[in-house]
Amino acid sequence: MKHSKHYIGRKLRSIRRDSDLSQAVFAEKLGLSTSYLNQLENNQRPVTATVLLALAESFGVDITSLAGHDDDRLVADLREVLADPVFQNTRYPVQDIKFLVSNLPEIAKGIIELHQRFHQSNERLLELDDTVRRSDTLVQPTPYEEVRDFFHYRDNYIHALDKAAEALAEKIGGTGAGRLEALKAYIETTHGVKVELVAADSDRGVLRRYSSADKTLKLSAHLHAGSQFFHLAHQLALFEQKSIMDTLIREAGFKTRQAESVCQTGLANYFAGALLLPYEQFLSAAKTCRHDLKLLEIRFGATLEQVAHRLSTLQRPDARGIPFFFVRVDRAGNITKRHSATKLTFARFGSACPLWNVYRAFGSGSGIDRQLAETPDGVRYLCLAAPIIKEGGAYGEPSQHFAIALGCEVKHASDIVYADDLVMGNDRLYEPIGISCRLCERTNCSQRAVPPIDRTFEVNPNVRKLVPYEV
Repeated sequence: MKHSKHYIGRKLRSIRRDSDLSQAVFAEKLGLSTSYLNQLENNQRPVTATVLLALAESFGVDITSLAGHDDDRLVADLREVLADPVFQNTRYPVQDIKFLVSNLPEIAKGIIELHQRFHQSNERLLELDDTVRRSDTLVQPTPYEEVRDFFHYRDNYIHALDKAAEALAEKIGGTGAGRLEALKAYIETTHGVKVELVAADSDRGVLRRYSSADKTLKLSAHLHAGSQFFHLAHQLALFEQKSIMDTLIREAGFKTRQAESVCQTGLANYFAGALLLPYEQFLSAAKTCRHDLKLLEIRFGATLEQVAHRLSTLQRPDARGIPFFFVRVDRAGNITKRHSATKLTFARFGSACPLWNVYRAFGSGSGIDRQLAETPDGVRYLCLAAPIIKEGGAYGEPSQHFAIALGCEVKHASDIVYADDLVMGNDRLYEPIGISCRLCERTNCSQRAVPPIDRTFEVNPNVRKLVPYEV
């Protein structure tokens, strides 16, 4: 069996610098020569099992953290950017892209950022035509794109907030429905804030409103109990976790105050989810019930979306859960939430693959749709999808319709209750999916919407197939 070679030069340098050691001292602690360490740090040699074990023993490094998911994501993002016609259809070999990401990740991220600026500027110029004035604000990535990447490249796991939430959950206590009342009592006692439930028609469209003047926190009465807990926990994060959040935001170096405020909301939401579903409790329960989403909903009084999203964040270095991807889409195909702890990546621009079961979930009733899928790189996944409806509350208020997808590689199927009656070894059951049509390498897909952006195509007027062109 052929084993792939792994190069961890950048991460090795980071470990050494974090330990404040010279190359000579670091090499000595690992039992290596300085010249050999230098070759490892410059990716001139692949890492060996002996070096990995030495890192674990001498520096307490979690070997699984060197697997390179960050590099996989960056490679996928950079491939999509370089496939844009703005690069004049120049083909960049995947190995060259991987080399750039491995050795010069900040330059790779810089190319992606420059492309984002171009993309935003071009879209707005097209929309507004000649009336647009060129200004600095028109070439910036949107605040939401900045924040999405902030979480994306951190595995959607924020250790400081997660640990703080876990400690607070233990302090507050309570089980089942009693957890919500325990949280209300804690907020009122500790912060002097009165929590009130208000009718949906008395404050239309508002789910949570805090008034510092009279220290009153009002929640919409129509919210699910899990959502009420979540909103209380969000406000609590703004009270108690401001220092941690400010530090994270400052270190991120966002370009606008809008992005900072979006990130603050995202971090408060992260804390809220972690308080609702404490890490070790939730991970243990997930393993025990074999990731039965409904049982986890009931056990923690949460919503299906909250449970699915939390499963995708269980990547604590010393207690990792199954690597899941999570995504939420609307009916138009827009991806409104996305995260992947797997090799699966999502398109940064446009919609995802139409063959993916998340899109058929809108018409599948209230059940969970299952799909065995295979991406162009040959990796196979178990995908779960379900519709999500967020009711407006008062009569006449619009409801929100989404679909969510949660999935993992099929090698974890034995730990997933939804895979019990699926024949995992039957090749015919796997549906071919991709990132998006513009990036997909499959040329014979009947659902293709547009040609691959980095390939040429021809149209034969005398021949008409399912797809009107030959790639």
